[in-house]
Amino acid sequence: MRSHVLAALVNVKAMRFSLVLVLALLVCAPLAQAQSKSPALTPKQIRVELGKSSSDELAQRILQSFGKGGLEKGKTKLEETTMAWAVLSKAPAKVVDTEGKLIGALKKVGSGELQVLALELPNFKELSWRLEAGGQKLNQGTTKIEHFDYMPDSLPQPGVPVGKLETFEWTSQIFSNTIRTVTVYIPAQYDGKKPACVMVWQDGSRHVDPKGQLRASVVFDNLIHKKEMPVTVGIFIDPGRKPTQTPKDKAANRGFEYDSLGDAYARLLLEEILPEVTKRYSLNLRTDPAGRAIGGGSSGGICSFTVAWERPNEFGKVLSWVGSFVDLRGGHVYPYLIRKTEKKPIRVYLLDGTNDLDNAFGNWPLANKMMASSLQYMGYDYRIDWTECFHGSKGMSAHLPDALRWLWRDVR
Repeated sequence: MRSHVLAALVNVKAMRFSLVLVLALLVCAPLAQAQSKSPALTPKQIRVELGKSSSDELAQRILQSFGKGGLEKGKTKLEETTMAWAVLSKAPAKVVDTEGKLIGALKKVGSGELQVLALELPNFKELSWRLEAGGQKLNQGTTKIEHFDYMPDSLPQPGVPVGKLETFEWTSQIFSNTIRTVTVYIPAQYDGKKPACVMVWQDGSRHVDPKGQLRASVVFDNLIHKKEMPVTVGIFIDPGRKPTQTPKDKAANRGFEYDSLGDAYARLLLEEILPEVTKRYSLNLRTDPAGRAIGGGSSGGICSFTVAWERPNEFGKVLSWVGSFVDLRGGHVYPYLIRKTEKKPIRVYLLDGTNDLDNAFGNWPLANKMMASSLQYMGYDYRIDWTECFHGSKGMSAHLPDALRWLWRDVR
């Protein structure tokens, strides 16, 4: 009997201990989890923290930011104009330029082998660098430093209605054996009672993305809400891809569609895309050139100009940034054609910069300046904004709200 009582007491004590242990784990686990999931550091934050500490805790947060995989060869991160390098190495590490001149020595962080460097670099510069440790090259690269601040109208604003985005896939007959993604932006203010303006965009998916680089849909929301541009339906079209390709693949037909001269792409819009969008979403859209615009960057820029040039009775406004008015497929002739052709009723916005491309196909800054000069000579309604941008959409991202205000300034 006594042994049974003792056994029962032991079981009770064991149960109490287990209960305490479980409670302790329930309390401590979230704390440990929270500590292990400290926010990853950005290059700007790393630069600040390196000036204050070299602790094991900081090392863990930096490792979390870069990820341990591949750190033996070194990794980089860029945030605006701040660049950070990190490497796991026993030997002291440094970053040098192509001539071996020191850019910066990495600092040892923590008790392990982690070394880190974070520098504020000049904007609109191209940095060629080499990461070395113990006299051995670990990694190298060329980084373009290019940062533009977004204007308020490129950011979501309180109380501004958000337009609706609809997407479909289109198989073209004009560009046979191609499929493309089409995203349609329908503003919250559209009610169908009055025909809405239309703006077509090339490379559409990347430009309509509200969290992407250009954020055209966000800009539309804000400007339409403030009545600084008319109620406008945006049609964002990706270039044609082959049926074997996925939407994430580089579209095989892009160069042919965008850089070629002639009316094929205009026909795609007028005979296929615009009728399908109108029908599919039961839209009431303007068909006059004053109510239609078209825009794009790089090859999408020359494509936009070509559409308006070929069909000025259909599209009266062009938005082009870093436009490829060079000899990819004959587009270098436009500055001369403009001068020798009767003036067309087209309004043209151009943007380019001193750091744009210069290669065997031509010099993009020079080509865009020649376009502007020819448009001026012929008395076109045009504007060119000049920046320090590289080839891409970063320069346009800062100028898009103002460019759209200018383009649509007399249409409400």
